[in-house]
Amino acid sequence: MVNTKLAARYAQALLDLAIEQNKLDAVQADMKWLLALLHENRDLGLLLKSPIIKADKKEMTLAAIMGSHIQELSMTFIRLVARKRREQDIPAMAEEFLRLVADYKNIQQVVLTAATRVDPALVEQVKTLTQESTGSAVEIIQRVNPALIGGFVLNIGDKQFDSSIATRIKRVKRKLTETKI
Repeated sequence: MVNTKLAARYAQALLDLAIEQNKLDAVQADMKWLLALLHENRDLGLLLKSPIIKADKKEMTLAAIMGSHIQELSMTFIRLVARKRREQDIPAMAEEFLRLVADYKNIQQVVLTAATRVDPALVEQVKTLTQESTGSAVEIIQRVNPALIGGFVLNIGDKQFDSSIATRIKRVKRKLTETKI
């Protein structure tokens, strides 16, 4: 179970330290890389959550995998988290850190989910339109969900624009079941 308050505290501490050391962009890139690695490698995520594997072994494994790919500040942070036996919360901490960085830089994070990978030109159009409507800088996060069948779902803050085929099929099905023949 993810402790969101804990993740927020650790992420805020990392943000403050990265700003103080003028390494915000580098640490941001490290956390994006780490999340991508965890999404691509299910075994690494299971390793972090495993109660059987001792914390020092997890710390050594993380250091071996990430040591040459990330900044020293990011690696020190991950080692600290592992020593405190909070390694299962690293993904939540990284996500919260990225959210805090976006707030700090006044960047609106927009999640674009589609059935397949979206053409980069279309992503740029969505980015431009979203920037015009929100009045702030926009960062597009792309996700693929084949269950959408087609179309897309766009999440901007707490608003959701759903133009997926799966949702349209559900609406038609609901109307057909409500209609008395």
